[in-house]
Amino acid sequence: MPSGADVLELGAGYCDFSNNVVARSRVAMDLRPEFAAFAVQGVRTEVGDCRDLSRFDDASVDLVFASNLLEHLDLAANGDLVQHVRRVLRPGGRLVLVQPNYRLRPREYFDDYTHVTVFSDRSLPDFLAAQGMTVEHVKARFLPFTMKSRLSFGHLLVPLYLRLPYRPLAGQMLVVASND
Repeated sequence: MPSGADVLELGAGYCDFSNNVVARSRVAMDLRPEFAAFAVQGVRTEVGDCRDLSRFDDASVDLVFASNLLEHLDLAANGDLVQHVRRVLRPGGRLVLVQPNYRLRPREYFDDYTHVTVFSDRSLPDFLAAQGMTVEHVKARFLPFTMKSRLSFGHLLVPLYLRLPYRPLAGQMLVVASND
């Protein structure tokens, strides 16, 4: 991603992505108002429902990022969300998703009672293509199924984990799609 990009993070939570990405502009959006306390200087925060991106202009964003978001929305809401994302993305802009991969962790997937939609590294690309996106990259084994840890420095281990040739405990996928 070029450093001159305009980035929008949906379901930002602790703003892990927005706080660390190098971009011209960084906007983090979450439903919970308290999330704004996690944003570092230079990250604009927007409190709101990710299914309503009307506050953003058409073709105003180069990259939309969401981690562990789609599984909390029903299929119709996911379809609406992707259409809103397509509207705000510039031509050639990208949607980058990190999602639990049901195919890799079916037994644990519904341990989180808020998971309502199932996606795998096969079904999510198909879903995005059906919404008019062009799927560019799928990595079935990207991150561990959960990043919850008692280690306060656990986030520092992620770059090391991503360098491993084989990723034990992987249960989350990475999917990149463009708005062509």
